[in-house]
Amino acid sequence: MGKKLIELKNITKRFGDLTVLDRFSLYINENEFITLLGPSGCGKTTCLRLIGGFEMPDAGDIIFDGKIINDLEPNQREINTCFQKYALFPHLDVFGNIAFGLKLKKLSKDEIHDRVKQTLKLVKLVGYEQRNIATLSGGQQQRVAIARALVNRPKVLLLDEPLGALDLKLRQEMQYELKEMQRTLGITFVYVTHDQEEALTMSDTIVIMNEGKIQQIGAPEDIYNEPKNRFVANFIGESNIFPGIMIDDYRVEFFGREFRCVDKGFMPNQPVDVVIRPEDLDFVPPSKAKIVGIVDSLIFKGVHYEINVILDGVEYTIHTTKIREIGDKVGLSVEPQNIHIMRKSTP
Repeated sequence: MGKKLIELKNITKRFGDLTVLDRFSLYINENEFITLLGPSGCGKTTCLRLIGGFEMPDAGDIIFDGKIINDLEPNQREINTCFQKYALFPHLDVFGNIAFGLKLKKLSKDEIHDRVKQTLKLVKLVGYEQRNIATLSGGQQQRVAIARALVNRPKVLLLDEPLGALDLKLRQEMQYELKEMQRTLGITFVYVTHDQEEALTMSDTIVIMNEGKIQQIGAPEDIYNEPKNRFVANFIGESNIFPGIMIDDYRVEFFGREFRCVDKGFMPNQPVDVVIRPEDLDFVPPSKAKIVGIVDSLIFKGVHYEINVILDGVEYTIHTTKIREIGDKVGLSVEPQNIHIMRKSTP
């Protein structure tokens, strides 16, 4: 990854009596696709607006390329923003919308023409120059909004839930296109979303936030496979989370049964939380299983079945292509590398 480009250092931001961010610190690398992910009200959009200059911190520093930029207006920063509400100009055509910022900079007509043409190619809108904004689909309007931000050649593009208004199929297509744009341009994308799939699909780094605090930072695979706490495990994907006892290194007990695992470094007999993803549980004959239960419910999800199994009054969720019937007695197995151990979350 590139050098450190943006740093939020001990940022506090209040709105009236509400403290949204409290001594919040984060750094973002050059040429990185980083996603701020969390539920509504967790502070992720406030964080984005602070970087963009649309909000000022009550305490702390925003550092860009080694310089404090707390007092710089948005148009003085080498940063552009694409919002969920595209705020396109209805009286201008596609070319006019994209060229608007360049005209304010009083660039020559030739340079404006060349830059707009290059950007249209990047967002796959060549031939749409004269189209009226009102005649464009939601996905096309979103591309125009991104093009208008990119044509200024910022070092950083901020994206605040830009796919939220699109239907599912188009949203999925745009996830891949945005990632490809970021790779092609080699600039830093800072993306805000509450959609876990978007974050996992596009990001180099994910920052999980809750109540104005960072819960975990890491690559998508690390966040998914090694959640640091119960909140992360529940927020990213689906999880079966059970109380357990770490007997010793590589040995854990839950529901009175002992299992091998790959975790170590806990105290002997330390209480822990055990995380097993639904896709990591597999059916085996009950006679060969440590976990035996009764199928309680079954839902067809398209690519797999979601089956809930009850054992000792506790529900396990399994994602599988193997169909079972409600009331069936089933055995479940899990490989040691798929049993993830977390320290107990504090209340």
